[in-house]
Amino acid sequence: MRIWFKIWKNNHLIKDTVIADDSNDTRTHKIFGALDQVCYEFDLSKPIWLDATIAEFKRHGKARFYQDNFVETIDFDFLEIHVIEE
Repeated sequence: MRIWFKIWKNNHLIKDTVIADDSNDTRTHKIFGALDQVCYEFDLSKPIWLDATIAEFKRHGKARFYQDNFVETIDFDFLEIHVIEE
């Protein structure tokens, strides 16, 4: 599985990275593990999965984490997560 993480601010891509996970974990564990890894790499607090975020991710295989998803203040518009390969 490969998951692409992107940080956007003012319609510009600020940072991005791809996390690959070839383990035998479940899809959910891979996604949470990749999110933990990218939060450490980008020095972010872990976002909260709101109901709308979960629904969007289930429907499209990607989701955006806005300020509402973070406890701390963020200096960007949103963090996008996108599954690019299962």
